Amino acid sequence: MNATSPEAAPGRIVLLTTSHRVAPGLLSWPAWQALHAADRVLCADGAHPQLPYLREAGIAVDEAAPTAEQLIDGCAGGRTAVVVATGEGEPALTDGLARLAGSGRVRMPELELLPASYDLPGARLLDLVQVMDRIRVECPWSSQQTHKGLAKYGIEEAYELVEAIEDGDREELREELGDVLLQVVFHARIAEEDPESPFSIDDVAGGIVGKLIHRHPHVFGDETATTPEEVKEHWLRTKAAEKRRESVTEGIPLGQPGLALAAKLASRVRTAGLEVPLPTGEGLGYELLALAVRAEASGVDPEAALRVAARTYRDAIRTAEGLTPPDTVKE
Repeated sequence: MNATSPEAAPGRIVLLTTSHRVAPGLLSWPAWQALHAADRVLCADGAHPQLPYLREAGIAVDEAAPTAEQLIDGCAGGRTAVVVATGEGEPALTDGLARLAGSGRVRMPELELLPASYDLPGARLLDLVQVMDRIRVECPWSSQQTHKGLAKYGIEEAYELVEAIEDGDREELREELGDVLLQVVFHARIAEEDPESPFSIDDVAGGIVGKLIHRHPHVFGDETATTPEEVKEHWLRTKAAEKRRESVTEGIPLGQPGLALAAKLASRVRTAGLEVPLPTGEGLGYELLALAVRAEASGVDPEAALRVAARTYRDAIRTAEGLTPPDTVKE
């Protein structure tokens, strides 16, 4: 039988795609139905992770890579062939089928693309972990990095993320979130190698999952919270109990920018319902402290407000210099 023969019923070709991010054997019901009903199942990759599970289910799989013409001929007489796609897909096969279909000389079988497994939300994070594993081993620079050496990059990426948010640049926001995520994965990968207290990205994720569930009993438990303020109050109470803190000031990083530090202290005081008068003293520092506390009480982030004002000042400077309007310049 030849692919150009007009006599026989054309049959059916099913291209079965699977995700390497899902455990092998976890296929959809339509995929299992197609596999069991097929006259022939083919896979070009003898090491495909699905093959042991297909054979365990009683499905005979031919380790073959037929051409488009051969596959069409094999479907003559109304037969169905299922091709289990490799990780790279089947570009040669699909291109060949498209070429034959476009020629108008071949009676084509029914063609179907059937996803057998789907990525769950967050599945691409597995790719990031795998890529980071390889880079850590094979890259001369990455393999030598330490937590301390990477610290400055974490700060830089966090500031760039804030800038993208304040600029309202959605594309930049997506990219900067990725850069921040990279820092998390990179540090977790380095932490795996610690000889005394190693931990992995799964430990990091597991820790934050547990923390979020514990601190959101109004979502995962029996408590109720109807306002953001109630949520924040419970969060702080739970956090203090977890860490056995004696003061609301504990856990506030003193190395952060001054305005942000002052606002954070004021926020803790206000949330805890404390009456703490501002210290009096001479100098600009105390004036800035009072401004930061006033801003926090008004719901204004003093750091963000100052950045907005500073950018306006920057724009005025550029205008005075006769330079290109700042909104058209990408720094």
